Amino acid sequence: MTAPKIRNMEEFAAVSGISRPTVSKYFQDPESVRAKTRERIETALEQYDYRPNIFAVNQNRKLTKILGIVVPYLADPFFAEIARKIERRCIDAGFWPMLFSSHGQQRLENDILDSLRVLKPAGVLLAPLGRASDRTAVEQFCATVPTVLFDSNIDGVGKVFVGSDNHDFVSQSVEYLARTGSPPVFFEMRSPVNPNANKRRIAYIATMERLGLSPEIIKVQGEGWEFERIGYEGGIKAIESNSLKTDTILCSNDRLALGFLTACYEKGMTVGYGKEHALRVMSHDDHPFARFSCPPLTTVAHDYDSVSNRAVEILFDMIENGAPDGDRQETLFATKLVLRRSA
Repeated sequence: MTAPKIRNMEEFAAVSGISRPTVSKYFQDPESVRAKTRERIETALEQYDYRPNIFAVNQNRKLTKILGIVVPYLADPFFAEIARKIERRCIDAGFWPMLFSSHGQQRLENDILDSLRVLKPAGVLLAPLGRASDRTAVEQFCATVPTVLFDSNIDGVGKVFVGSDNHDFVSQSVEYLARTGSPPVFFEMRSPVNPNANKRRIAYIATMERLGLSPEIIKVQGEGWEFERIGYEGGIKAIESNSLKTDTILCSNDRLALGFLTACYEKGMTVGYGKEHALRVMSHDDHPFARFSCPPLTTVAHDYDSVSNRAVEILFDMIENGAPDGDRQETLFATKLVLRRSA
């Protein structure tokens, strides 16, 4: 005989012969009920194939087990990789991570923050759009939900930010390229969507001037998050118009560089270290696919593990002890030069 379909926790408590408060207590923390009672509940769960509505359970908790993870563009392999590491840490700590992508849209980012308020998460790890974010909406959210900003910084917003040191990225790349060959030109989008891009341009200019060199910047047309396409189209235009005044190109990020490498291939310009090659190409981030480009891409790498681990550790502390007192805290991790065949 087929077991009756159980629609809610009250019906499950009735058919299992266990009080509704005890069942509710079990779902909030299985270890909080006696071992024999826990065994009875778990046997009944199998018999009646009942699973509670996790969102309804969370609404009745003072502290939910949900954690929000919000990134600006999940199709970007950098955000996919760091979100994967954050998600794994949250799961291992007994939380239910929920991953959201704002797809580069302010309206969607605001909608995600509104939805998270309804879900009452224990905390949120937020990589905001940055310049395109609704600053007031992000500020109000951070004031009501324990939130750690990571990767994309909005100066003065929230109590905590964790990310990589953009000046360290660029000073390492410029110093290496200037030491081993021609000084680099900086290849970037005219209208970058990520605030890190602006910090990298400023760091490039400062480092070149510190070395007694003249900064040269190539700004390519294109908006949005299709960086590879923008890098490719900008590279084709720069090569065809003879805008490359040097044989050393430093791209703002690896995704632009991947597009630029394709442009070089199509135009018959070989890329690599040595006089037999037309260009050296280098960039920043250590995109998960950078070592599989052709040629493999020389870059400066994020410390993915340290950024993700520190962001999660701080959020757990905020959930347990509240937001830190005093001034806003920023943690910036050093980066690492990764030499491959493109430079």
